[in-house]
Parts: sequence; structure tokens; C-alpha cells
Amino acid sequence: MIVSRANTSRATSRVDVSRTPRVGVSASSIKYVNSSSRGKLIQQPLVPSNGVGVCAFSRRQPSFKPSIVASAKDGYKERRYKKTAQKALDVNLRPDWYGTLAEIGAGQEVARWFFRVGAAAGTVAKSVSAYDMTISDSMYGACARYVTRERVESMLDYEYLQCSLTLKKARGDTSQFFAFADTVVAKAFGRDNECHGWLGIKFQTAPGKDPCTIIVHCRLLENTAQAQQESIGILGVNLIHGALAHSSDTNAFLNGLLDDLDRSKIEIDVVEFSGPDYEHVDRRLIMLRLVQNGLTDAAIFNPSGEPMIPQEVLYKKNALLLRGRFRPLTRLHNDMLMGAASQFFCSTLDEDLMENGIEGNGNGGYDSCVFRDDTEVFLEMTTRDMMESGDLLDWTTELGVDEAAFLQRMEAMSRMGYIVMLSSFQRYFSLAAYLRRYTTEAIVIAMGVPAIKSLFNDQYYKDLPGGILENFGRLLKFDLKLYVYPTLDPATGKLITARDIKVDPSVQTLFDYIYQKGAVVPIAGYDQSLLTFGDVSTRVVESIRRGTDEWEQLVPRHVANQIKSQRLWGYRPKESGVKEKEVAKIA
Repeated sequence: MIVSRANTSRATSRVDVSRTPRVGVSASSIKYVNSSSRGKLIQQPLVPSNGVGVCAFSRRQPSFKPSIVASAKDGYKERRYKKTAQKALDVNLRPDWYGTLAEIGAGQEVARWFFRVGAAAGTVAKSVSAYDMTISDSMYGACARYVTRERVESMLDYEYLQCSLTLKKARGDTSQFFAFADTVVAKAFGRDNECHGWLGIKFQTAPGKDPCTIIVHCRLLENTAQAQQESIGILGVNLIHGALAHSSDTNAFLNGLLDDLDRSKIEIDVVEFSGPDYEHVDRRLIMLRLVQNGLTDAAIFNPSGEPMIPQEVLYKKNALLLRGRFRPLTRLHNDMLMGAASQFFCSTLDEDLMENGIEGNGNGGYDSCVFRDDTEVFLEMTTRDMMESGDLLDWTTELGVDEAAFLQRMEAMSRMGYIVMLSSFQRYFSLAAYLRRYTTEAIVIAMGVPAIKSLFNDQYYKDLPGGILENFGRLLKFDLKLYVYPTLDPATGKLITARDIKVDPSVQTLFDYIYQKGAVVPIAGYDQSLLTFGDVSTRVVESIRRGTDEWEQLVPRHVANQIKSQRLWGYRPKESGVKEKEVAKIA
């Protein structure tokens, strides 16, 4: 089924209320303007006593700016979502904004707002909803899946081209054309399906200018299709208004996306800007701000720094993850992951055995190993870990994350070929819940001995009603494993593995139980030359600041090159040796 509305109203001087029902509007409350003045007919929205805009036409501009004013007579949605109604009306009142609305799935909730508040004839050239797949394919091209980024992009391209080309001669010199599109899968009857959607807008920032595009991916968190449809409508209005009204200010755009919404209803995990006006925008910083502002729990980047969708990167995948500050990334971090991987991934022998129907032992914590091709490896940082010993970390400021330092950290990790996750999780069970949301396969978190010992410090769980027991109960219910990399005892120099860990006597029995349960696994493969006392990253930074060469042996080569080229942590190149050359010549 295809539902379409085309803008054809241009000749009447007032609205026939009997044929234009509106929420909370009565015929007696409508006020009309005097249309006897000379001049060109213009569309003029009117605000009756109940505050809801109604269409009419006038020969002159109004001397006031209409607005939505909440009152007891307003419609329920207008009272509840005043910001949304005002934004929709603001868009409708702009004579230079003109475009189309195309929606697939979850109704025509975005278009509904613009028609509800009035004056839509001045903004909406067409609204369309191609629900039937054959009809949809005939308009936007065939596709394998309909709720995808590729689908919303093809919708935007088609609708924008049709709108801009068709209307170019009539109003191309004075209008900023736009096309809005969304493709959404909402709550299905009788099924516990993943509810999410792609929304986008392709728009001009000035008449005749090449268009820009903003793409948004969201997760719908409410329990009913009706509630999800309502949230999509509000998000769509926020997206359209933000793009048109704040095209030059990405922070203002992001801050307005959840107006009249909250994180219990919707999560926005990807926002991408493209086009001539956004060539300077760094996608990594946009994702960082999504996490900082609470629009999403985590952002995932591929080795090229491009944002990734959690559903896509983790679907039917095992996960191996290392948490850290990575300031900087060291050879020890690499060895920790390599040691965990050697036990987690199947060896060549294991693969041969499994191909012949024989179960391999995996050499590690899982009853059977996993294939490397079925596994994603992550380096994870958290914005919540901003304090260390009372001092701000080197990639934070009192106002939040230092974006330049964040990009430097991202660049170092991406060059190693890792997927990077930036999260707002402080506790491991929150991180585990996030991963388990998207995959039912095996999850391994690699950590060092100091990290797991701090995990058993009950002082960190005073805010939990169940204390440390609640923490581990919530952590272990996700059936994950903690692979522990060994360290050296600073007092004796002896090797400490997961088998030897001693925690506070009050929780030692708890640790022993979790270890015997198999949730804590010693990493058997490690490079003894990298084992050291204390934090290796701290040693690197201290060595750089002292001007010694020790640090270069502790980091991968490309990290060393980055530190030198960007003068990180106060690095200063040594003198060129001119004096030595002069001495040699004299000799």
C-alpha cells in the first residue's frame, strides 16, 4: 500500500474547518485575517485562542510571530509535547524551507506533526509512505533488507531529486529544498523483535547550493508499537528542525535531538554529517559527543575511524575485549590480547579436529574454542574513568573529555587494526550487559592482575543495594570469562597469576568460588620480557618527560612515531648532534 499527500492548496482565501479537523480546535475558536489588502497572496497560519495553528491565507505578512501556547483547551499531544509542536510550526512558517517527507514503517508520524500544527502547505510539497515492498522497490530500487542505512540513503536521493528538479524552475531561486526519510521497524505483534530505525534529511543550506545530508540511527526502547511510533514522530521533527535551523552548529543540533524525549524511550547511537558544509566535521568527535551527552551508551569505530552499528558488528559474533586508558597503547596491551586470543581462538589443530567432528579443547576457559573469523576484538575506553588518584587523566579536562587527546588515542589504537569502543560504563557488568544485548555468543574480557584485584574491592560497590555480591551476580549472569594476564610481585619479584591472587580476606572465598567456577581464567601465554612492576603506560609517560629512551622499547613502533611527530606528553627530540660533528672535523 502506498499513501501519499501532495500539496495542491494554493487558491483559497480561508480554510474550510468542517473539512479540516484538528486536534483541540473548534470552529468557533478560529480567527481569520482580513484578506482585502492588496498584494500577493501568502499563506498565514493563525493561532486561535486554544493555541493550535490553523491555515489561512492573507495578502500581507502578520505583524506577530505565531507560537504554540499551552492551555486547558489544547490537544493532548500539543500540551505534552510543546517543543515538538513549536518546532514543527517554526518549520512550516519559514517560506524558504520546502520539501518532501517519506516514511516506511511506524506510520507517518513525522508528517502528522506538520499537518497537525497547521501551515503545512507552505512547507510540505509531498508526504509519502510506501509500505508495500514491490511499490517501495519501484520507487527506491530493490534491496535485501529494508531497515538499513542503504535504504534510507536511496530514499533521500530519490525524494530530493524529484523535489528539487520538479520545482527548480518555479521556486529554485528562493527555496531551500529538503527531503526527509525514515525506515523503521517497530514492535511487532507477538514477537520480541529488535526495534530500531534509520532517519535522514538531505537539504540545502541556501537556495541553489549543493545539498548536505544528516543520517541518524536509533534504537526504540518502549514496549508498545504506539509509543514507539510517537517517539519516531518527535525525533523526526527534531531532526528536520535541527538540520534546517542549526545547520552550522552541530552541537546545537545534537543537543536538540531528544527534546520532548528521554533515554528511557530512545537511544541514538549513530549521527553522521556529510556534504559541502560538513567537510570539517570529524565523525569521531560527533560520536564522542553522543556518549558524553548521554544519547547513547557506547560508540564503536572500525580501524578506519568510521562509526559502526552495534547490531551489525556484534551479530552472531564472539567478543574479545580489553578495557584500558591506553595512555599510550603499549606492547604489554598487545601481548595481553595475544595471550587471551591464543586460548580463546581455535588453533589449526583444533580447526582440523572440529572439521572431522572431534571437539578441540581450546587450551583455555571455554569448553570449545571459537574461530577467529567469528570473533571481533575490541579496545574499550570509558568516559566515566576520568579521575585517577584525585587527578584528572591526561585526556580529560574539568569540562569533560579533551577532544584532541581523545583523537590522538583513537589514532594510535586504530592504526593497530583494532575496533575501538568508547563507552559511558564504569562497571564491568554494565559493559557485559551491553555486549550481551547484541550477541548470544562467547564473551571474554582480558585484564591484568591489578585490575581484577580492584574488581574485588567492596569499597567500590557501596552504592549498590547488594554490594559486591550484586556486582558479581549481575556480571556472571551474562556467562562471560575474565582472562587474567600475569604480573610480578613488586616486593619479591615473583610471578603472580590468576591462581595466586590474594584479595581481602572478607572476599577471598568469593574469589575462590568464581575462579573454581571457571569465570576467571589465567592467561598462559605471555612475553616474560614485558612483565614489569606497576603500570607500563605510566612508565612510558615518565620516561618521555625525563628525556630518556626507555619508553621506545615499551610501545609499538607506530605509537612511538606518533609520539615523536605530535610531541605528545612533552616529548622533545634530542639535539641534532651538531657539536659532535664539529668536534670530529677539528680532530
